[in-house]
Amino acid sequence: MPTIRERRQAFRRLHEQGCFLLPNPWDAGSARFLESLGFQALASTSSGTAWALGLADNHISLEQALAQCRVLVEATNLPVNADFEGGFAHDPEGVGRNVASCLEIGVAAISIEDSTGDPAAPLRSLEESVERLAAARSAIDRAGGDALLVGRAECFLTGHEKPLAESIRRLQAYDRVGADVLYAPGVTRPEEIAELVRAVAPKPLNALAVAGSSLEAMAALGVRRISIGGALARAAWAGFLRAAREMATSGTWAELKNAVPGAELDDFFTSHPAPESRRN
Repeated sequence: MPTIRERRQAFRRLHEQGCFLLPNPWDAGSARFLESLGFQALASTSSGTAWALGLADNHISLEQALAQCRVLVEATNLPVNADFEGGFAHDPEGVGRNVASCLEIGVAAISIEDSTGDPAAPLRSLEESVERLAAARSAIDRAGGDALLVGRAECFLTGHEKPLAESIRRLQAYDRVGADVLYAPGVTRPEEIAELVRAVAPKPLNALAVAGSSLEAMAALGVRRISIGGALARAAWAGFLRAAREMATSGTWAELKNAVPGAELDDFFTSHPAPESRRN
């Protein structure tokens, strides 16, 4: 098994050239299956975690986020990027403490976003956002500095009137304060993605998967890594909802014909045991 340091080093190398997909599992089983498909790294999903716990997105607690990260780190041999929302604290010092706790679990990277969850003021001020990211940077440095820090500008997702210009302003500020990777989720136009790539270069740009696009097309724009967010969790929920609604409304279960055979899942998990089981 690779050590935590080796996982972090491998994750850092992935960002040095090319473009890779960073899928977001929501439990140990989905993480292990993604590993078996050849993905080189994983990321947690705060939305997928919330839905699995019966909560709305952005409503999980620090303890729930840490528990989810631990599940993913222990499920595979892959580096794990923590979707750490806004750091689960109101002040920079709290963000730093919480980032330190997440690093102890063994994640290879931590993403910090600048949204507030308040519709009246959906983005934190740039000054406050920079202070919070600087606190996260300091926590990573105190822990050895080998984990990556991802700075997120949520302008496109929060309805900012000038999302591209404001994203560039914020991402460049996050770059200066020590972010290793920059991310503006929600941008969809190829020309805007390319402009973001140029604005943060030579730092790598993370992009959220765009419907109708592809790894090849995003790579051609200069994107270094592509996140899926909660989309895989939503795809799983889609199958569940179709089958459950059919049973509830018509008393039939035709949708279940699309279910994966239990024997197939049993065979997979028997032949792909968790890392702890491999050690034993």
